[in-house]
Amino acid sequence: MEARPLLRRLLAARLGSADEAEDALQDLWLRVSGMQGGHVEQPIPFLCRMATNLATDRRIAAARRGAREGAWEDVQPQSEEYADPERIVAGRHELARAHARIAEMPERMRRAFTLFRFEEMPQRSIAEDMGITVSAVEKLLRRAYHFLQENDGVGGADRADRYRPGHERSADR
Repeated sequence: MEARPLLRRLLAARLGSADEAEDALQDLWLRVSGMQGGHVEQPIPFLCRMATNLATDRRIAAARRGAREGAWEDVQPQSEEYADPERIVAGRHELARAHARIAEMPERMRRAFTLFRFEEMPQRSIAEDMGITVSAVEKLLRRAYHFLQENDGVGGADRADRYRPGHERSADR
């Protein structure tokens, strides 16, 4: 008890806050009162060393806590990243357009594309499943990507026919 003011000043200097020093002093008291053992020959230096170690442990824990909380805040979405109703509607419209474009693809192209992009099947497995070569799968996928990127206003069957094997490509392409 006679070392309490000294320990409080030491902890306040190390921790930078009187309130934090009081909390640490309480922890120090609990640790000392729970100690088993004999007599300490130099109790004041012993308590000062314990207080210094406790302050160091608290600073390290606070730094880790701050880093953890900072990392957590860094990965949280910002307000502009939240979808507003307009973005939700626009996104749903784009998704519906993409599904419609995929539905317009020739059957083999659509099958290779969906197996690769949605079911994440390797190209070799797709080739075995469809009874074609890996090179043929690569060509189907390349044509599928071109098909999806095309925005020339040509509708449905005319556009899909262009990508069927053996179809003559028109001069406007």
